[in-house]
Amino acid sequence: MRQPEPDVRILLSTLWIFATLNYLYCDVLSLMDSHLLRQYLVGTVGDIEMTQTFLVGAAVLMEIPIGMVLVSRVAGYRVNRWANIVAGSLMTAVQAITVFVGSTTPYYAFFSVVEIATTASIVWLALRWHVAPVVRDQPLLATPSTLLTTTGGVPPARRPTTRADAGRSSFWSRPRR
Repeated sequence: MRQPEPDVRILLSTLWIFATLNYLYCDVLSLMDSHLLRQYLVGTVGDIEMTQTFLVGAAVLMEIPIGMVLVSRVAGYRVNRWANIVAGSLMTAVQAITVFVGSTTPYYAFFSVVEIATTASIVWLALRWHVAPVVRDQPLLATPSTLLTTTGGVPPARRPTTRADAGRSSFWSRPRR
């Protein structure tokens, strides 16, 4: 038996969760690295000074994948698709650049490969995501004329729902005084 195709929105959102968890755990591991921890405490990692401006920039950068978890679930097709392409491309490029800046530890290289593969997969999936146009036999909104034609000429409120209801008096079938 064939598995049904996964919902692209859920898949994209799940990939963003996976990428975010990898970003976070890589940062947690870097706190266990005594060489890096000393640099964090001094306020300079490699040649990069940890200023408030740098930290706000890092916070904004990390808010992108966190926000994409929600955007992937709730945004409409067109916005969703393009947001995933742009955010995925940006995060892939940033992570690829950081691998070549300074010295890279083995654990950082490992997490970078996973993160780059994940965000590149997001871009690939979003690029291939196409929604077939919807063809409707009925108008999207019911109008009095469409209600009468789709219900056999009897408004839905006046139509009996079962055989037992057919013989029963209702508000619509009572004689008016």
